[in-house]
Amino acid sequence: MVSQINVVPFIDVMLVLLIVFMIATPALRTGEIELPSVGQSLTPTRADPIEITVRADGTISVGASVVTKLNRSAAVSQVVELQRQRERAVVIAADRAVRYEEVVGLLSALHGAGVKRVGLAAREGN
Repeated sequence: MVSQINVVPFIDVMLVLLIVFMIATPALRTGEIELPSVGQSLTPTRADPIEITVRADGTISVGASVVTKLNRSAAVSQVVELQRQRERAVVIAADRAVRYEEVVGLLSALHGAGVKRVGLAAREGN
């Protein structure tokens, strides 16, 4: 004869406890709280980014205004002036044919002028 532990009474007790807790839990009431009312809420406005477009022919556009390649400092000063009005991100959209060193030069000029939020635009594709 092999001695075994009879677990059936243990399982019965556990099921009864589970049923008791399932019935008692919804009956528990949490404390009522009164939230303060707000007269007027301020919703943060998300500013559109400043877009700098660099074309293959060397022209740089800040928004709608076009600047020549030689006058990169004017483009950077326009961006800095636009950022002073409100904190906006800057996105550089360069043509595929633009040399990478021109984009890096523009990035370093923006960084030197104190522009902190700069991103590069990319297009999904093949």
